[in-house]
Amino acid sequence: MKTSVRRLSFLGAVFGAALLSACAVLPEQAKPAPAASGKPASGKPAASASAPAPVVAAPLPPAQAELAEGQDLYDKGDFNGAIRKLSGSTDIWTADQSLQLSAIKTMAFSYCVTSRQTLCRQQFEKALKMDPNFDLEPGEKQHPLWAPVFEQAKKRVAAAAKKAAAPAHKPTPKPAAGDDAVKK
Repeated sequence: MKTSVRRLSFLGAVFGAALLSACAVLPEQAKPAPAASGKPASGKPAASASAPAPVVAAPLPPAQAELAEGQDLYDKGDFNGAIRKLSGSTDIWTADQSLQLSAIKTMAFSYCVTSRQTLCRQQFEKALKMDPNFDLEPGEKQHPLWAPVFEQAKKRVAAAAKKAAAPAHKPTPKPAAGDDAVKK
């Protein structure tokens, strides 16, 4: 019995080593096969056909680049730096509305996390006036710092819109005919 257990253990170890060695790639096997002559007609060695061409990302437009820089500062915890970067960018504030709204939201979050709720609320109000359908993402709506401030901003903007839609003044009632009589 001892011999068969040893033999099975030995065979298992050999089989495991064989499996593992089959996974190793030898350097010669990784190289592509050379062309028929080994050199192209130019006489220079052929470039590897399997090497991917380097991917060069196209540069972002200035407004998007500045927004990305501001959001990167926010992600790194430099909230004041994010506010400075985003608020000082003329490119962002002349870009399309969706980019401006992203910048406003990042600034609002930055103000909220630095305990400046009034400035945070003002940014949310600015966003809601720019786009009445502006809203937070589902996960953002639960945040304990800015969710209540955002709800307050929504109520203030709605109240201001309602007030603006109401007549500027109520017409005063005309006096009754008997009130105009001259008293002697």
